[in-house]
Amino acid sequence: MNSKTYAFLLLFLPAPLLANPVVYTDQQHLPSNLTPETQIVWLDAPERLQRAVFGEFSASMEQATGQAQAVMRSPQWQQHENDLQTAYRGVVHAWEIGVRKYPAVVFDDRDVVYGTADVAKALAYKMQEGGRP
Repeated sequence: MNSKTYAFLLLFLPAPLLANPVVYTDQQHLPSNLTPETQIVWLDAPERLQRAVFGEFSASMEQATGQAQAVMRSPQWQQHENDLQTAYRGVVHAWEIGVRKYPAVVFDDRDVVYGTADVAKALAYKMQEGGRP
């Protein structure tokens, strides 16, 4: 079955059968066939956010310290800090539930399908392998 067929079949599954899927991935493995219940955790988000917020630091320790302090004193810092906390929270949760490779689709923080960011394919594989939907 192809991805379009899986996506079509998802339309006919009752919501409880979808088991709260979470896609753990990065920008190199874009998620697909998402359901309204699907959450996405971008494992590369902390690095991307830090790079966007702080940019390149000077090689000089004093200048780098000044650059970091300037960012942290900016009016946008509170939002940046919240975004970083949220990004790291997702990475930590992936580690806590045992996700060791990505992309991965996790159902109810318990059942993991590695090697895909496609929710429909992951659900089909899970059901094929005898996992409860």
